[in-house]
Amino acid sequence: MLATNNLLTDDQMRQFIAHGYVVLKADFPPEFHEAMRLKIEAVMGKEGNPGNNILPRVPEIQDVFDHPTVRGALTSVLGPSYIMHPHRHGHFSEPGRKVQAWHKDSYWGHAKVRNHHQWWVMIFYFNQEVIQAMGPSAIMPGTQYYNSRAGDESEVEKHVLGEAGTMALIHYDIWHKGTANISDRNRSMLKFQFVRMERPSAPTWHNQQSAWKPMNGEGPTNQHETVWQHQWQWLSGQSGIPTNGASNGNGQIGALIDALANGDKRIRLRAADELGLLGAAAADAIPALTAALDDEYEPVAINAAYGLANMGEPAVTALTQALKSPSKDAARNAAYALSAIGPVAAPALAELLDYEAEAVRGYAAYALGEIGLVAPEIVPALVKLTGDEAEWVRRNTVEALGTITAPAAPLVETLAESLNYDTDDQVRFTAALALARLGAKAAGAVPALKQALKDENRYVRANAADALNRIGTPEAHATLIPYLLAARWCPSTTPESTF
Repeated sequence: MLATNNLLTDDQMRQFIAHGYVVLKADFPPEFHEAMRLKIEAVMGKEGNPGNNILPRVPEIQDVFDHPTVRGALTSVLGPSYIMHPHRHGHFSEPGRKVQAWHKDSYWGHAKVRNHHQWWVMIFYFNQEVIQAMGPSAIMPGTQYYNSRAGDESEVEKHVLGEAGTMALIHYDIWHKGTANISDRNRSMLKFQFVRMERPSAPTWHNQQSAWKPMNGEGPTNQHETVWQHQWQWLSGQSGIPTNGASNGNGQIGALIDALANGDKRIRLRAADELGLLGAAAADAIPALTAALDDEYEPVAINAAYGLANMGEPAVTALTQALKSPSKDAARNAAYALSAIGPVAAPALAELLDYEAEAVRGYAAYALGEIGLVAPEIVPALVKLTGDEAEWVRRNTVEALGTITAPAAPLVETLAESLNYDTDDQVRFTAALALARLGAKAAGAVPALKQALKDENRYVRANAADALNRIGTPEAHATLIPYLLAARWCPSTTPESTF
């Protein structure tokens, strides 16, 4: 077990939840980073970018991610059973490189519903000192909960600067970019991804306070206390409506409802947040908050979604209607709200799994997966949805099957079928990831995973290997080890030294 001094503190977790990143520094000597920088520069110059093979080509990189500081930070935000994603990339910025556009990285195309809950992170590792002129990576704090850029003055960028060995642990969905390298030096950065395997059941950081402590001006420009509070609860393994918000409206509920229609987006933003913190006491605001799910300023819509979630069961009917909205934004935000409400919303979502509109079926499956705890009678309807005609629906469904709490047998059989026979490679990739999350309970899928080791897609093969490793039975390891031996990489073999 990791010592608590290697885990993130409550303040660091608050920083991560609100701002979407935390900066790390492991205690390697400068010579370690310099030797790695020179080796990577030589590889890039002579052989080109090795892409996903950067780790076996430069195996010293693994020492960075095995360091207790890094393992402690990843454990804090993803739980102790996290895995390293098979996609790894070395970014090599030469002098004259122009600024990138702001972007979010793709899971696999940009159609996936992005997770507000912490299932996926990235680490940017800089093996050299980075100064402003070298074109540092830029992060837009607090934007991990936005599907689009807010597009206004609130977007204050944070540049990752510092000595060799500086790392930024970031929420996968944060808006970021590379800036222009106007220096006469190369800038090397390694980007690695890590994935949560299990739903939180308790805090996995050095937790000293059970309730969310408001940021009180320490957060990013846009206030999202209701959102941040929920994320803290989820990461803590807590269920139910938060109890540490305001206890009554002090006669202000009517004024806050009126403020949701104000022409000033800042007033709307704060009103939605304040109503959310009031919880069920502000149930009269449900119609106005539901209308705000489609607010033209997305931060307002996000606050409205989590405000409705804090209303609990009384908001479920309005939200299931919003899930059917022709507005993609309103429907998506309703899905976030329903998933945050928790198990009480599951029966209403289950009724939408056979809805005529593809978007509704997909969002319902997504929200059920985020809720996790569902009644056994809901499982057959989810299983049936893996045969849906729409790829997007199947993608959300197989992911949900890996995160719900249900008897394993029907899940494993269905996921194995999707893994081997679905025509969409993202469905197969996600099915393998779902089996990895099921771990030992997926032992019955070993034959299907063996077949998946020959899949045409590299990431399906990689997730199948991770699933076999997490299953951990003799049969699973007897399948996995020969595959790994045949696929092993020799880091000493280069075009200049082939044997």
